[in-house]
Amino acid sequence: MVTLEEATSARTAEPHEATAARRTAAKFAVELIGTFFLVVTVGTSVRSGSPLAPLAIGAVLMVMIYAGGHVSGGHYNPAVTLAVLLRHRITPRDAVRYWIAQLVAGLLAAVVVRAVVDPAQPAAPTLLTLNHHTVGAAFVVELLFTFALCYVVLNVATSKSHPDNSFYGLAIGSTVMAGAFAVSAISGGAFNPAVTLGAAVMGMFAWPTLWVYLAAQLIAGAAAGVAFRALNPDDR
Repeated sequence: MVTLEEATSARTAEPHEATAARRTAAKFAVELIGTFFLVVTVGTSVRSGSPLAPLAIGAVLMVMIYAGGHVSGGHYNPAVTLAVLLRHRITPRDAVRYWIAQLVAGLLAAVVVRAVVDPAQPAAPTLLTLNHHTVGAAFVVELLFTFALCYVVLNVATSKSHPDNSFYGLAIGSTVMAGAFAVSAISGGAFNPAVTLGAAVMGMFAWPTLWVYLAAQLIAGAAAGVAFRALNPDDR
C-alpha cells in the first residue's frame, strides 16, 4: 500500500524528471542548430568564392555561441566537446550525444549547401587534394589551430577565473577567423570534424585524406584538455 508521503514524492519527482529531460533535449537541439549554421556558412561562403569567407565563418560562430552558449556551452565542434570532456565539464554520455548532434548537423548542412550553391559557377573552388608534402603540412596546421581553438574555448568559457564573462564568443570566433585567414590555402582551415565531414560531402575535401583532418583535430582537442588541466591544477 502506497503511503501519502510516497505518493506525494512520486508526483514531485515526475515534473523534475520532465524538466531535466527538456533541458537535455534543448542542449542537443542547440548544438545541432549552431553546428548547422556554422557548416552552412562555411559551405556557402567558400563554394561561392567569397573573399570574406573567413570573416563570415568567424562571425557566425561568434553569434551562435552567444545565442546558445548559455544552454549547451556552444561547442558546435566534436574536437571542442572532446576537450571539454577531458576538462571534466561534460559527462561521457552527453559528449556522445553532442557528437551525434554535431555530425548530423554537418551532414544536413552539406545537403543544403549542395542544393543552393551552383558548383559550376566560375568562383567555385576545386576539390582540395593532398600530396605527399601537403599531407604533412595540412596535418600540422589543422593540429595547431584546432588546439588553439579548443585551448581558447576552455580558458574563456569554462575557467572559474572568467565566470559570466561577455567576451567568450568574440574570442572563439576570432580564433577561427584568424586560423581560416592564415592556413585555409594549406588545409582548407576546417579545425572541426563536423566541418570536415560536411566539406567532404560538399565535394571540397577528398574522402581518402579525411583521416589527416580528423586525426589532427581529435589529437588537438585531447591535447588542449590535458594542457588546460596541467596549467590550471586548481580549476577542477
